[in-house]
This record gives sequence, structure tokens and C-alpha cells, in this order.
Amino acid sequence: MPNVLILGARAPAALEIARRFRASGGVALAADSVSCRLTGWSNASDASLRIAGPRFDAAQYAADLARIVAQRRIDLVVPTCEEAFWLSRYRGALPDSVRVLVDEFDKLRELHSKLRFLELARDCGAGVPDSAAVKTLEQARAWAAGRPLVLKPEYSRFGVHVRLYPHGMPADAPPLPLAQTWVAQRFHAGTELCSYSVADRGRLLAHSVYRPAYRLNRSSSFYFEPAPNTAIRAFVERFVGKIAYTGQISFDWIVAGDGNATVLECNPRATSGVHLFGERDALPAALLGEDIACVEARPARPRMLAPVMLGAGLAQALAQGRARAWLRDWRRADDVLAVPGDRAPPLGALVDLGAYAWSALRRGGSLREAATRDIEWDGEELPDL
Repeated sequence: MPNVLILGARAPAALEIARRFRASGGVALAADSVSCRLTGWSNASDASLRIAGPRFDAAQYAADLARIVAQRRIDLVVPTCEEAFWLSRYRGALPDSVRVLVDEFDKLRELHSKLRFLELARDCGAGVPDSAAVKTLEQARAWAAGRPLVLKPEYSRFGVHVRLYPHGMPADAPPLPLAQTWVAQRFHAGTELCSYSVADRGRLLAHSVYRPAYRLNRSSSFYFEPAPNTAIRAFVERFVGKIAYTGQISFDWIVAGDGNATVLECNPRATSGVHLFGERDALPAALLGEDIACVEARPARPRMLAPVMLGAGLAQALAQGRARAWLRDWRRADDVLAVPGDRAPPLGALVDLGAYAWSALRRGGSLREAATRDIEWDGEELPDL
């Protein structure tokens, strides 16, 4: 079985992938540029390695990866967070013999843009919202003409800065704060779903769909309700075939009451849908690009980040008078951090959280910014090394 280098080890998705490869007999090495004890303290991780942050020292980042690949005889490199863009840009630093699970940089650039992705998504069997590029609030207001509206930066993550105006933009809406292009988009009402897939040269090899039943405000989800959807699967299969995509790819969706699915955004990386795959699912084979039929995750029970569900989830439920529903949901879900025989990752996550808090205190900004600032990419040009 392969030696696998898993990047973005700060993320629960990295922990999940390490467990899947370890269960299949592989060697899983975790690497990151920030505290990553979440994965590093797991029994599934054979080593936890420190590398440079690509956003602040791309040359050292590429050199660190090349050194680890050579010393550890790595067969497969799997990114999980936004380091995927940097890995793709500097793929040339690694030998051709190593499988690196990212597609071409120019392709990822198109997918990361919340505007250009929508053009690629047309004619693939799903709805695509009317959208326009705007620079000012006045331009957005004129484009919306009183209609329900969503405003979001062209490049962003975790729903940060997204504004929802389901009843039209109010007269006192604040100005757009970021010096970049914004996307004005028609608001669609319905059920939010998210999909996660793995593809190799246009072949769909793994697929899952979930409903983000609990969220941190309007941002990241921590409760993943399985929600198979044939229309979404058909779109993903057609889309990855259309662009001959290789890598992990995720989408955000709105499904209307009549069942019509509208695709909103694309994330060409791992997301929480990876948690829906079980030990017996051939997810490692999909990530290796083997010649297999598409593996569809259909777990009998939801998955959750139990510590977050117990903290933020319970607080939200109490504030909304939904304590009984929360208890029902808690009882019927399985944790993705602590599993039988591997209980240390939640403690590692607490240590990581403390490290992010210290970084936020020293440098300013939020916890979320402290946890991602070293790998974020907002469409700027990345120089040659």
C-alpha cells in the first residue's frame, strides 16, 4: 500500500483521510504549517511533519514538500484545504512519479472564482443563478432592481462576508468593505445541501451529499446529515467529465421545494462530505485514481463534530427553544473526531485551538483568520520560484 502525505492536517478532513488509508494498510503522514495535533495525535498518523506556510514563504514550502517526498518515499500527496492552490501552482517542485491530487492551476483558478465557475457550470444539468460582477453597493442595488439578492466576494471561504437579502437590499445596507470584485447573485430559497466528490481525468470515483444541519452562524457546518440526491450526482458526473477534472471537488447547493437543484459555489478541495465514507468504502482507491466504479457514501447515521455540537450546537438549540430536537440529533449521530481506539484527536483539537487563539492575540484578527491566513489564496498572481 502507498505512503501518503496528507496536507492541511489541521482539518478534520485530513484526519478522516488518514484513517481511511491506515485502515486499508497504507502509511499516512500528516503535514502542516500550523499546529495540527488534531491529526498528528491520531493513531492513524504515522508522523506529523512541520512545513512552511505557502502564502508567506512559497519557496520554502515547495522545498519542504520536495524533501519529505524524497525522504519518506511518498507515493501520493493529498491536500485538504486551500493549500491545494499553492500545491498546484508549484507542482513542478515534485517529481512526476509522485501522484499529486490536484488539477492544473489555471483550472483551479476558474473553479475558485465564484463568478467564473458559474459559466463553467452551465449546460451540466443543474440550475445556475443569475449573477454579475460589481464593485460598489450602488452597482449591486441597480443590478438587483429590488429583487432578493446575495452578495459575496469573488474569492472568499467559509461563507465569510456573504450577505443574504431575501427581501431585497435594505436602504441602510453598509458599503462593500473589501477592495476586490464582488458577486451579486439572485437569491434562491430552499434546502441547503453540500456535495463532495473525487474524480480522475473526468471520471467520477467517489461521491457524497449531506445537509449541513447545524452551522456556526452562516459559516462552517458541524453536523452532516446524509442526503443522497440523484440530480446533484448527475451534475457532478457531467461537470467533472466536461472539464476532465482530477482531484477532490465540492459544491454548495440549494434545492427548491419542487426538487430542482441550483449550484451556488465550487470548492476544488476536500470538505466535510469526506466524513460520510466508512472504513469499508474504497475511498483510498478513489484518491489513488484506480479503475473502480464510483463509490457513493450512504451511511445509516449522520456524522458530527461532537465537541462543537455539544458547545455551539447546544447553545444555539437552547437559544432557539429546540433542545429536544438537539438531543434527538445528538443521539442519532456519530462523532468524527473521537472513534473507538482513537480518542486523542479531540484533545489535539483543543491544543490547536489554543495555538490559533494565541496567534490571533499576537497578530490580531479572528480565530478563523488565525487558522487559515497562511494558506488563503484570493486569486492574486503567484510568481515563479
